[in-house]
Amino acid sequence: MKKLMFIGAALAVCCLCVATAPAAATDNKTTAPVSTSHAMLPGVLPLFYKATAGHLVLKDDKGAQTARIFYIAYEKRGLSAGTRPITFAFNGGPGSSSVWLHLGALGPKRVALNDDGSPPTPPARLITNDFSWLSFTDLVFIDPVGTGYSRPVEEKNDKQFYDMKADIESVGDFIRLYLTRAQRWSSPLYLCGESYGTTRAVGLLGYLHDKHGIDPTGIVLISPVLDFSTISFQQTNDLAYVLALPTYAATARFHKKGSCAFPEPDDARSAAEQFATSDYLTALAGGSGLNARSKEEVSSRLAGLCGVSLNYALQNNLRIAPSRFRKELLRDNFHIVGRMDARLTMPDTDGGGDTATADPSLDRYSGLFASAINDYLQRSLNVRDDLPYWFLNGDVGKAWNWRPGIQGSQGYVDVSQQLTDAMHLNPSLRVFIAAGLYDLATPYFAAVYTVNHLALDRSLAKNIVLHTYPAGHMMYTDRATLRQLNLDAAAFYRKR
Repeated sequence: MKKLMFIGAALAVCCLCVATAPAAATDNKTTAPVSTSHAMLPGVLPLFYKATAGHLVLKDDKGAQTARIFYIAYEKRGLSAGTRPITFAFNGGPGSSSVWLHLGALGPKRVALNDDGSPPTPPARLITNDFSWLSFTDLVFIDPVGTGYSRPVEEKNDKQFYDMKADIESVGDFIRLYLTRAQRWSSPLYLCGESYGTTRAVGLLGYLHDKHGIDPTGIVLISPVLDFSTISFQQTNDLAYVLALPTYAATARFHKKGSCAFPEPDDARSAAEQFATSDYLTALAGGSGLNARSKEEVSSRLAGLCGVSLNYALQNNLRIAPSRFRKELLRDNFHIVGRMDARLTMPDTDGGGDTATADPSLDRYSGLFASAINDYLQRSLNVRDDLPYWFLNGDVGKAWNWRPGIQGSQGYVDVSQQLTDAMHLNPSLRVFIAAGLYDLATPYFAAVYTVNHLALDRSLAKNIVLHTYPAGHMMYTDRATLRQLNLDAAAFYRKR
């Protein structure tokens, strides 16, 4: 009976939001940190936690303020902060706030979606996230400069943060400052990035070690891209076409297109993996020297796997970019498929075009997540700021300077060697990789290829776990996958 009374009391405070610091409306560019107390029931027992939202101010070596970085942190109450893991999480873009990981997968609240991941009718509604990572790690969601409420001190200097080197430095300096302010230097530290955020996370490994003497316990890479040659679809770069093919094949069978010899998407995907790394790769490498008979044979197999016509495969010279595949697969039904999640479709407003110009697996979610984070900040976390919360800032991507991060003679951004170096330097560093089988933005086979080419000492191979899920880039929009992702991540954290 006492246990039931205790749970009932916890339920009564599940929506509790007790401010421990004032937060008046302001026109300035700094939100003073404000903490609120909350409780949730992810299982049988309640989970009590503190949420803190605000800015940390970065300064240069001369003490001058350079940027104000906005964050939202969650700490589970009742445990020693010194021994509990802490995870710094961010999304990618460049130009994306952390709202997707925050209200989609990791945080204590999530945007309510249909169980299959499709977006419901607006307005957005937040629900308790039964699969929040807060059950096994404290969380700090970081909005890099130019996203969320994060701004440079001088607006005219905003573009100085829009390159790989400056971005890594500002996020790394934020992490150092947060650990100091929150007294968390003794906590096991994890980095969690999604998409370009995985590039940032790997870049942070070296910067945190060299600049601040910080060695993370683990790194979580969701829908990763470490070597950009794996997703750069150019006529002279065969690799990207090879690595996208298994996703094309799985997508075609999902939509009941392609060869009937593969009744299930997994069958088509497995066949495509074998074909992609053998006859298809050889044919692409042959270039214009490939004879007509071989080209037609390969085109026929490619067309069967991808669900397009033989003529279309030939017209594209065996190289079908994702934007064209998304347009062509369901052209006869006047629909396009999603880039972030190729299972989702929408009517095509330009039936005669060559490439898809919209993405039903991203564009339809933007309004839901944007309205959800704005409402949540104001009403639940007591944040009072009149600045717009930039959930996605396209200007950052347009202004982004990739040159500081480029390695290799071909000019592709590649941080995979940095991951190898970090693991050799810190042999206890563990890596968790999650990839979606229907992701056309960062195909899962590209992640497999990158891991297989890390040139890692054999003794460290066990430190990497790679999971694939029957979902898209934002795999957590699918409830079943969200649950499995939580289980796999919890097991990863327990092994530290």
